[in-house]
Amino acid sequence: MSGLASRSFGRRRFAHSVDAGFLLSPFMRLGAHAAPARRAKRLLLFCTMGTQPEIWAPPHAVAENDFTWSACTEPLMAIREHVVMIDGLPTANPTNQHGAPDGLTGLGYQYLETPALVSVDQFVADQLELRGIRRPIPTLLLGSGTNLAGGLTMFFRNLNLATINSPMAAFQTAFGRTVTSGPSPEVLLRRRRSIVDLVKSEVSDLQRAVGTEERARLETHLDSFRQLEKRLAPIGAVPQSRCSPNPPADESSLEHVQKNLLHLDVIVSAFACDVTRVAAIEFGSDQSLPVNLPELGLQGDQHGQFIHAGRPDYKDMIAFERWLAGCLVDTVNKLKAIPEADGSGTLFDNTLIAWCRDMGDAHLHNQKSMRFVLVGGAGGYLAMDPNGRYLLGTADGPSNRHERVLLSICEAMGIDNFTGFGDPRLGADKTPFPGIAAR
Repeated sequence: MSGLASRSFGRRRFAHSVDAGFLLSPFMRLGAHAAPARRAKRLLLFCTMGTQPEIWAPPHAVAENDFTWSACTEPLMAIREHVVMIDGLPTANPTNQHGAPDGLTGLGYQYLETPALVSVDQFVADQLELRGIRRPIPTLLLGSGTNLAGGLTMFFRNLNLATINSPMAAFQTAFGRTVTSGPSPEVLLRRRRSIVDLVKSEVSDLQRAVGTEERARLETHLDSFRQLEKRLAPIGAVPQSRCSPNPPADESSLEHVQKNLLHLDVIVSAFACDVTRVAAIEFGSDQSLPVNLPELGLQGDQHGQFIHAGRPDYKDMIAFERWLAGCLVDTVNKLKAIPEADGSGTLFDNTLIAWCRDMGDAHLHNQKSMRFVLVGGAGGYLAMDPNGRYLLGTADGPSNRHERVLLSICEAMGIDNFTGFGDPRLGADKTPFPGIAAR
């Protein structure tokens, strides 16, 4: 092995350990088909159980950016310029009912306990690791009461994956060592400067080995690192408040939904401290979620009482859905308040949040029309409109599969090879859902 090759190999191993591989990734596959340049750094899955079509869908829709928000989704109007709602997409197994893994995997009951069954959170984390983006926690799965009544979570890696039930346990998992021994802002700044120097050297090596056109692209990439150096110059470029996790409050008297509010705070802190790039929260199990929100006059089980006993007006279900939407808005605002360490906006600007469900119609127990809400700066991936966007799937057949939204989530994270995820029968239709991404 030549000296240059040996030096480059050593640099790459070092780069992967500190995420310089992420900075170099646009040039790791020169000449190959590339995912859209706009992409998110982080993914948050906000998982809840099924709702009712008639209370969730816009009561009046003229166009994708001209619709009336329903009573359930109205709180999202506060962040409507960041919202894309998708409706009308079935799973491959729309009659699988409770506990079907389709929601996040694209595969039905027949794949339970097989290696093919991987939920999108696990697949994204695996693909990030293959690109050298390694964090102490590949995926942080949280949620109180996600095994109630023998229920399952929406997360799978061959077998069903459990969530961390206790917010304090979640905090200790994420920050047990980081809080006491994490690097100071000054150390982080020096490390990031070293990464920039390393990547500039790597790009220079690549310039000597490629043609004229690709050399010009590399020069443009170098310019971006020169700009990054300028942003890193002052010590104040790494805000002291960016990574300062606080332990959750006493949870001993809290109900499941209140514990999940603490879980959301843990996720925001984990993103701020770069402990993980992929996190998920689930509200309840597929069988049950006791809700006690006295400030809203809500008490009872979400599925058994709010859905099955809530007809015809579904008053309690609407109130709970509005509360969930408000939780999502609060999380968005918290992410917006925390700047990125490298000066590239806020955590929100580089995060994709996906509100996903296990069923489309909770009363009829089917997945004939799954519902998603995608929110986030997402690195510029999402196509936005000041009024928000509402996309409705109308065609029959594989092209109308809800899995295509899961593929859009993957694409938003820079993943364009979907081998090993979802239903292999999609064939030529195994592509992201059209209209979600900005082009």
